Amino acid sequence: MYDLNDVVEMKKAHPCGENRWEIIRMGMDIRIKCLKCGHMVMMPRREFEKKMKKIVEQAEKK
Repeated sequence: MYDLNDVVEMKKAHPCGENRWEIIRMGMDIRIKCLKCGHMVMMPRREFEKKMKKIVEQAEKK
């Protein structure tokens, strides 16, 4: 399962060409940030789960 600060790969690439995003906020909505250009997108959790392909890197657990 994904968590805060994980890096995920989405099914469709961002217009800048990058396909990897960092999860920066979690709740009812999830905010992700493009690792190449820094653009942020907020979407409902259900939509995020449909569009996510896989977890690339998991954040360090404290």
